[in-house]
Amino acid sequence: MLYVTVIKCPYFTKFQLTIETVHRADNGQSDNVHGLSKGQLATRDVEIVDIASSARDYWSYVVSSSNTDLSKFTSAKTGRGPLLEGWQDKSKPVMTAYKLVTIDAPYWGFGYRIENALLLGERALFLESHRNCFAWIDEWFGLTVEQIRELEQQSDSLKEELGRPTLVKSVEDFDQRLLPESEDIYSGQRAQLST
Repeated sequence: MLYVTVIKCPYFTKFQLTIETVHRADNGQSDNVHGLSKGQLATRDVEIVDIASSARDYWSYVVSSSNTDLSKFTSAKTGRGPLLEGWQDKSKPVMTAYKLVTIDAPYWGFGYRIENALLLGERALFLESHRNCFAWIDEWFGLTVEQIRELEQQSDSLKEELGRPTLVKSVEDFDQRLLPESEDIYSGQRAQLST
């Protein structure tokens, strides 16, 4: 099954980031799971994102990173882990998330830089998300679909409690939103922080 996420920005109307994800029960050896043409295959860059890697870069710190060392972690519920050198070929079961990230930022002078920065940021986000998925396996393994739906509802209510994203229309509006005395933006959030 193919999952597609499309992100657009109202300030840059030509900008578009698309993430297409296919999950396969393999160790990353499937070829062309997205069904790309020969031209697309010639221009794509393939990156292997190893969740057991301890390498960190700038974007890893921006995205944040868990302190779980997957080379020492073993799931109490499943017995999976630790993820040692060559774990992809030795572990069973294994699943690979194949992600095709396409960024279109056709802006002369800085579009290429935006594309590169976003690709690096997405890579760090994928790495951290999938690391956490494995490290938190004991929290979700064995849950029923109903229990997962309940967790999703709790997550949605938490988002509502913390506030909704706001549209910033000008520099002055942005500055106003940064001021702590701006009660209309921080109402409710300040009370939660002080308790």
